[in-house]
Amino acid sequence: MTEGAEKSQGMLALAFSPNHRYLAVSEKGEKATVTIYDVQHDQSRKKKSLSVNDLHAQEFVSIAFSPDSKYLIAQSGKPDWTLIYWLWKKQKIIGVMKTTTNTNPIYQISFNPQDNTQLCVVGDGVLKLLRYSDGNLKQTNFQKFELQNFLAHAWMPEDHIIVGTDTGKLYLFELAELRWEYSIVLEIRKSPSISHMPPPPPPQTKVTAITIYSKGFICSAGPGVVYMFERGEEKDTFKKTRVIRIPQDPYSTDPSHAEQQEISTLCLSPSEEALIASTNKNQLYSITLSSAEISKSELTHFEFLCQSFHSNVITGLDICIRKPLVATSSVDRSIRLWNYETNVLELYKEFQEEAYSVAIHPSGLYILVGFSDKLRLMNLLIDDIRTFKEFTIRSCRECSFSNGGHLFAVVNGNVIHIHSTTTFENLVNLKGHNGKIRAIVWNSDDSKLISCGMDGAVYEWNTLTGKREGECVLKSCSYTDLCITPDSKTIFAVGSDRTLKEITDSQIIREVPSNDVAYTCVVMSHSGRMLFLGAANGTVRSIKIPLPVKSEWNEYQAHSGPITKMVVTFDDLYLLTVSEDACFMIWKIIDKEGRVLKRDKEVGHAEEILITKSDLQEKNQLSLELKTRVEELKMENEYQLRLKDMNYSDKIKELTEKFIQEMESLKTKNQVLKTDKDKIEIKHKEDTALILDRHTKDIEDLESINNQKLMLEYEKYQELQLKSQRMQEDYERQLNEMDESKSQALEELTEYYETKLQEKGKFIEQLQEESRQQIKESDETKKQIEEDADREIQDIKIKYERNLRDEKEANLRLKGETGIMRKKFTSLQKEIEDKQGEIEKLKSEHQKLHGVIRSLEKDIQGLKKEILERDETIQDKEKRIYDLKKKNQELEKFKFVLDYKIKELKKQIEPRENDIKEMKEQIQQMETELELFHKHNAQLELNIGELKQKLKATEAEMRKEMEKVRSVESIVKHFKTDLYNCIAFIQEPKKLKDSVQQLYEKYVPQSEVFEIATVDSNIQKEFGRQRNHLEKSIATLQKKLLKDTEIHRADNVHIMQENVALIKEINDLRHELKVARIKGHDLEVALGTLKKNKKPCAVEFKDNCSRNAVTRLNFDHESERIIDLQQLEIKRLQEQNQAKEDAYQSAGILPALTT
Repeated sequence: MTEGAEKSQGMLALAFSPNHRYLAVSEKGEKATVTIYDVQHDQSRKKKSLSVNDLHAQEFVSIAFSPDSKYLIAQSGKPDWTLIYWLWKKQKIIGVMKTTTNTNPIYQISFNPQDNTQLCVVGDGVLKLLRYSDGNLKQTNFQKFELQNFLAHAWMPEDHIIVGTDTGKLYLFELAELRWEYSIVLEIRKSPSISHMPPPPPPQTKVTAITIYSKGFICSAGPGVVYMFERGEEKDTFKKTRVIRIPQDPYSTDPSHAEQQEISTLCLSPSEEALIASTNKNQLYSITLSSAEISKSELTHFEFLCQSFHSNVITGLDICIRKPLVATSSVDRSIRLWNYETNVLELYKEFQEEAYSVAIHPSGLYILVGFSDKLRLMNLLIDDIRTFKEFTIRSCRECSFSNGGHLFAVVNGNVIHIHSTTTFENLVNLKGHNGKIRAIVWNSDDSKLISCGMDGAVYEWNTLTGKREGECVLKSCSYTDLCITPDSKTIFAVGSDRTLKEITDSQIIREVPSNDVAYTCVVMSHSGRMLFLGAANGTVRSIKIPLPVKSEWNEYQAHSGPITKMVVTFDDLYLLTVSEDACFMIWKIIDKEGRVLKRDKEVGHAEEILITKSDLQEKNQLSLELKTRVEELKMENEYQLRLKDMNYSDKIKELTEKFIQEMESLKTKNQVLKTDKDKIEIKHKEDTALILDRHTKDIEDLESINNQKLMLEYEKYQELQLKSQRMQEDYERQLNEMDESKSQALEELTEYYETKLQEKGKFIEQLQEESRQQIKESDETKKQIEEDADREIQDIKIKYERNLRDEKEANLRLKGETGIMRKKFTSLQKEIEDKQGEIEKLKSEHQKLHGVIRSLEKDIQGLKKEILERDETIQDKEKRIYDLKKKNQELEKFKFVLDYKIKELKKQIEPRENDIKEMKEQIQQMETELELFHKHNAQLELNIGELKQKLKATEAEMRKEMEKVRSVESIVKHFKTDLYNCIAFIQEPKKLKDSVQQLYEKYVPQSEVFEIATVDSNIQKEFGRQRNHLEKSIATLQKKLLKDTEIHRADNVHIMQENVALIKEINDLRHELKVARIKGHDLEVALGTLKKNKKPCAVEFKDNCSRNAVTRLNFDHESERIIDLQQLEIKRLQEQNQAKEDAYQSAGILPALTT
């Protein structure tokens, strides 16, 4: 089971990579995350965790892998509705796009199976085809089409997309163009219903899931219905071939209710043999398509994948003592019996009312269920749950059988009723709670009942008298659950104050805080060593008993909702939890070393079941009828077999005769074919002789033609040489002329533009001086205006505005002229740069022409060399043709030998690889066995030492006690004889007194008191001295232990390094093996090329083959040598380990315990 993140609120979407290696999971939380796991290597190890910081959404509603498994897309939920495109191995976002508004949700996204860059998005009024290019996601527009509520889609071959809507319509698109349309119409079937409710409205045909297969596609077609479509005869058309329905539930009050489930997803196996469907009622159905195709009927039905599950909040949980059974009740109106050892649903039944609580009898034959209208006591029959007693208690939230099974307690609001299981009488009513009671628990001997409620009270009740024996009230806390230790002395309770309380003698001794997590359930193991807590966030915590000083626990992520009930099995092997998320989980209880706890006494489970007399009679009658039917069928089958034997014997005779005739005809045909073969062989020999003669003539003709061609090429070469000389002279003249003309033009242009620049500069200076003068004039006018401001304000304003306008216009004109001048200046600079570029181009062309001339010269020299080489090759060809014919024959022989050697080497390499794998597995097994033996030996030596010390101590005490007894017996004998002598003086008081004083002085001397005091002081000194000696010896032993542990660690590190070196050697050997295989393949390729080219020498090829064969053989010897060395190293380590253990045993020192 794979756990989610720490603050995860649930898992919403899954995606499996096309290479079947990675699993992506969308988790809901404070921040939406996608977690990717490596399925092939380790299921519990996280590979990557992807999230977006700027995203406000808390969940991703849909995720999908790309066809090459390198990219991942995720669609966030509200309020963002953002599509994120990841290169997930580098955790890099390469594309982001908002796909819709807040009002229109998105349901599904996917990749094109043939294209990483093409995506499809569907939702309510959303149908988009996206393409990733240049770091952006771009939308391709569909043709004009009425948008609907699109619920699901799937990619078909050839870039086709099939899309389904909430109105039961299917659309087939090809690159945003509509090709096919289909409307699903459901057949409404009338089924008999037990309930008196009015018939429901006709279901909507929603297409909620689509998947493709090789022949077409499969889609959901309304509640509980799946259609299979295959390709039609025409292009881009499909026809409906099969209908698959969810079957009715015979155990429900309304069997047709199961058919109304809405299918959420459809999944097809890679071999297309099995189809699995999940529904909105938490059910999984499957069907084998091969069996569906065999059955000729159009309508087929699903089956449960494993068993049916709860579809709503689980409210009750109880366990049986005598059988491995667990009973659960739920708001979905069903009661289910599970076998926690085989993980199978044994029995279930649905009722008309909701079930709030459940309790199973220790015998496993009866069950007590609290419904919304009544409390019912029912029999658990072999195939049914039947009521035999009803109690008028409504909405019973808690009920429980006693451990002996003779009583059961029921909660009715704030009162507890205790009833007898045999007489059903109400024996005791326990009143005292002011609020609703949330939990009740019996102690081990059923003498007490402990209850807690929302009023903050925990009460202990005497079940015989009905009196309250203990109470602990804390009004600030509303308790939710409690448990009691096996000795009935301590109570553990949890409630709304988020603490675990330990209560003894009606007082809270200790409170353990939960770190802001509300506990909902608490349960204790029957051994009293462990305490398990269920939280509102769905986690399970385990705490040791007695409670530690610091708050220490082990926490496990279990459910996505609050845990409602928890139970530990009576053998302390399993912990069972149920939650509001409708999940029932079975946990195995183990210690830190992974071992299961063992019980002192193992009690076998009971196998008896209940069955009514009428059912038994019916079954017996059925078995008799079936037996008679079987006998009749046997008689019929025997008669039919005899008839078939007769028919088959006749057919065999006819077939044998036919075969004999055919054999004779075939023999005659064979002889005719042999004669034809001889004739054809003679013709073939004659044809080969004619072909050889033609071949010799063709060779002679080719030689004469080649000589003529060579002469022509020589003449062409001379002509080209003359042309090249002429071209060179012409190009040199043109280059000289061009250089002279360009230099003159450049000088003229530079002079012209320099004069222009000087003129423009002077003009700009004049303009600047004019602007300065105008600024001075404006300052003078301002001063005059300030002096005459009181007299002529309006006239001055008018003049000032006119002056301002004139100045602005002048400034604007000046700015425009300066801008024009700048543009002209830049254009002139560009022209100059263009001219320089043209000059550089001409220079490059000049260099290229020089290069062409050089290349032509090289070509001329090469042609001369080729003419010489061809002259030589023409002379050597005749010799080589003859040699190559011989070499070809030899190479064919070598090829046959090498093929045989390659096959033998492959046969030798494969068992070596298998041996290496087996040796690796043996090494790992031996290492694990060594560790187990070390641990076991260390534990045994500790136990033996402790037992020996205990034996010595007990023997010494026994001796001392025996000596004391003997001395006391002798003293008692002497005392009796003396006392008998004293009795003789009973009539004489003085003598009696004297004799008693003598007895006192004889048996109780005065020095004894002082001796006792001295003895006590000596014993104390001796005790202190021995204690100091033992403490010193313990300290020395601890130091030795630390040294030994360090030595062992160093040895382990050395062994690990050696193992790493060995693994490296094995990898190197594998690399050499690959190289050898590649060489073998190259040799085979070389053989093929030799046949085509007929050039290399046979002797060199033979040497190469022999070298490769030697390397292969050397590799085999090398691998054997490495395996032998590894075995010797393992033996040496085992001997060292044994020697160290012997040394420890002889020295009397325990070896260091390693964890």
